Amino acid sequence: WDGIRAQVIRRGGEALLWSRGDQMITAEFPEIAAAAAALPDGTVLDGEIVAWADAKPQPFGRLQRRLGRKIAGAKIQRDLPVVFVAYDLLECADEDWRARALSERRGRLECVIAAAAAAPRAASEEDAQRDLFERLDPAAVRNFPLRISEILRPLSWDDLALQRTESRERGVEGVMLKRLTSAYGTGRQRGEWWKWKIEPLTMDAVLIGAQAGHGRRANLYTDYTFGVWDGGALVPVAKAYSGLTDEEILDVDRFVRAHTTGKFGPVRAVEAVLVFELAFEGINESPRHKSGIAVRFPRIRRRRDDKKPEDADTVETLRALLPKKNHA
Repeated sequence: WDGIRAQVIRRGGEALLWSRGDQMITAEFPEIAAAAAALPDGTVLDGEIVAWADAKPQPFGRLQRRLGRKIAGAKIQRDLPVVFVAYDLLECADEDWRARALSERRGRLECVIAAAAAAPRAASEEDAQRDLFERLDPAAVRNFPLRISEILRPLSWDDLALQRTESRERGVEGVMLKRLTSAYGTGRQRGEWWKWKIEPLTMDAVLIGAQAGHGRRANLYTDYTFGVWDGGALVPVAKAYSGLTDEEILDVDRFVRAHTTGKFGPVRAVEAVLVFELAFEGINESPRHKSGIAVRFPRIRRRRDDKKPEDADTVETLRALLPKKNHA
């Protein structure tokens, strides 16, 4: 899911949201916290906060507009709706469930979310769980801020591979494969869970600026700014600092020092000569960027000595990669 990892905690009569960065983010997403109040006490869910509209996930750029706010008022909740997509149950009725099999955790997770969505109509939590576990209806939770991650049901590995290629159309970053008998572990799971991400988007961009790196690279120009064509001018579209070998870094550092055309604080503008292929995970419109476009997780894939600067991509070619709704 293209959102932010979080946990929903219902414990001691409180409903809280906790980020992967060990921060309390309850006030940033009050609608999720309010929905979590319907969960049974002693429940902890693992999942992702995702921008959501028209019954489907939205680009990460929309979620970014919700981040970092001390309080999210009613207007921004209406304009930029979010949901919590739950994909695991860590605690149930004050009991640690992490050592139980995924299949067991998933079954109870469906019960818990469905019961919470139906809470105002159910005579009791037990009745709601028993009733909705047998006929889990997506319509019952359509407008509920707590949701359950979808499960793909492929007929074969080839079928699963095809479903993976359709990830962007579904607004996700790929497929997570999890063994049904697996426990919930900490850190990176090896052997039991596998993240099968889709191939990144790519573009050819021109190096237009650089500044010194940090740590052991503080004496080298390793943080680069890249541009694409907008009419007859290059406009900045991405910054990247990873993807080159040590030898390539030294070569680019020499180029920057020999072809500086101007200095703006720590940044050196350079002659528009070198072309690089950049990989990135997502793209969305951004009025804060001169190009009108922001890309997510850009990194250098390779240097393109076979291309001239005029062969680099344009703003229009990048706009063609925007999600259809945004592009319209």
